[in-house]
Amino acid sequence: MTEQRQIYRCNICGNIVEVLHTGAGELVCCGQPMDLLDEKTEDVGREKHTPVIEKTDNSVKVKIGSVPHPMEEKHYIEWIEVIWDGKVCRRFLTPAGKPEAEFGIKADDIEARGYCNIHGLWKS
Repeated sequence: MTEQRQIYRCNICGNIVEVLHTGAGELVCCGQPMDLLDEKTEDVGREKHTPVIEKTDNSVKVKIGSVPHPMEEKHYIEWIEVIWDGKVCRRFLTPAGKPEAEFGIKADDIEARGYCNIHGLWKS
């Protein structure tokens, strides 16, 4: 059974899907079951991946890592999202940019997730 907001990845073609509506079926791509990505929360290597949330009066800035994550063509943060009050907002990044995104929201209880194309899904 899938759960809302789970992220799945195809290890053959690289497709990534997010569950918007739960169901009992298995998610399949390229003829193979897709892998559920675990939301990692602890950094163990040199690169830092855990989202860091900074609140201002009128916005939220999410940076990936206490030390900025590399943003190179072969290794970068593909997207960052914030989740608050049942809402989700996502920003897609490019290797030429910074590993951060700003969202024009005000909320007390905010979660953030980021996806590294090499090391997977990370959650604050």
